[in-house]
Order: sequence, then C-alpha cells, then structure tokens
Amino acid sequence: MNEEDSAINKETTDRRIGLFGGTFNPIHLGHLRGAEEIRETFGLQEVVFIPAAIPPHKVAEGVVEARHRLEMVRLGTATNPGFSTTDIELTRPGKSYSIDTIRYFRERHPNALFFILGRDAFVEIETWKEFQQLFSLCNFIVMTRPGFQKTPSNAQLPGSLVRVFRYDEEIKGWIHTSGHTLHFKEITYLDISSTKVRELIETGESIRYLIPAEVETYIRQQGLYRKSR
Repeated sequence: MNEEDSAINKETTDRRIGLFGGTFNPIHLGHLRGAEEIRETFGLQEVVFIPAAIPPHKVAEGVVEARHRLEMVRLGTATNPGFSTTDIELTRPGKSYSIDTIRYFRERHPNALFFILGRDAFVEIETWKEFQQLFSLCNFIVMTRPGFQKTPSNAQLPGSLVRVFRYDEEIKGWIHTSGHTLHFKEITYLDISSTKVRELIETGESIRYLIPAEVETYIRQQGLYRKSR
C-alpha cells in the first residue's frame, strides 16, 4: 500500500476528513496548533497534511526538496493519532493544484471533506485554478487570526463568490449553492512563520519551541536552510 492510499484507507461514510495543504518549509507549531483546533472544533476524525511539490503561488527559491519537507511533516505529525500525511502532490507531475487534490480524494472515498486554509490564502482564491468549482467539491474552513470580523458580511467573501453563497445563522457559516459550507474559524495566533524559522537557522539562532523537536533534529542532521558559503 503506498502512502497516499494509507492516508485515506478508512472507508466509513461518517468520517469527516480535513485536507490541509501547504509548502511546510518547514512545518512549525503554528501549523500544528491550527490544525488541532480545527480538528476539534469541526469534529474531524482526521486531518491529512499535504505537502505541495511545486506550489503555484510560491517562489521556488528557498524551498527545500520535497522529500525533506515530506519527512519533516511526517515527523511533526507522528505523535497525533488524528493527523496523517500523504505524498499525493509530490508524486503528481507538474505543479500542485488544490482542485486536483480534492478531486483525487473525492474519487477514492465517500467521506465528508473539509479543505483547510489560512485567511491570507483565501483572499487570493480567485487566482486559483478553476476556483469557482472548488466549493462544489467540498467544504472549506478558513483559519483566521484573533480580531477578524466576526459579524457575517459579504465583505468576508471575494466579490465573485458573493452570489453563490448565503449566510446561515444556524451553522454560523456560509452555504454554497452546492450545499457545501464555508466557515471562518478564529484560531490561537502563534506568531510563527516558516520564513522566520529559516531566517533564524541561517543566522545560527535558536528555533527551539517554534517547531517540533523531532523536526529541529532532522533539520540539523540534514543541514537544511543553512546559508551557502
């Protein structure tokens, strides 16, 4: 059984699965804490971490090899039974498009899917491949920082999506014409970024308590993110 199949091989119709994609360059405690809060709040049985191969919206410079990022995600999620990792985007040729990943999961199991992303990514969603079709395929959960507008307003949505969503007070979220939902969820804000972690490594400063200890050890052993001499 290959890795992507093992991540989705629990074929029960009542499972709620979160799909959490990203460069994870490297994975840090902000990623993990956000995913855990989303898992708990929305009753997800599993959150699948999906490292991207060639992210369409990222500059490739400074992104370490996919095999390293995959291994760091594996190490960072290993102690949480509600987390898993898949290499589906790493084994797919070309760039990593979210719609292809969502379709992949939909074709292989009947579970309810929840695509998890940050607010910064969501405001750019109109630039994503076939973005109008995304919301017809699965539910979406947008992680927001404290202080994000709590009162439902069309301002929460990109302009082109206003006409295809309506706010539902009962679920405290938006409902797409397809019946899928869109939620904005405030999570504990940890002021950590992969960029900051890489910068600290380059300057030889401590990254302890910013990333999992197992990931820190791996980075040190592999000599990742060190400034070229």
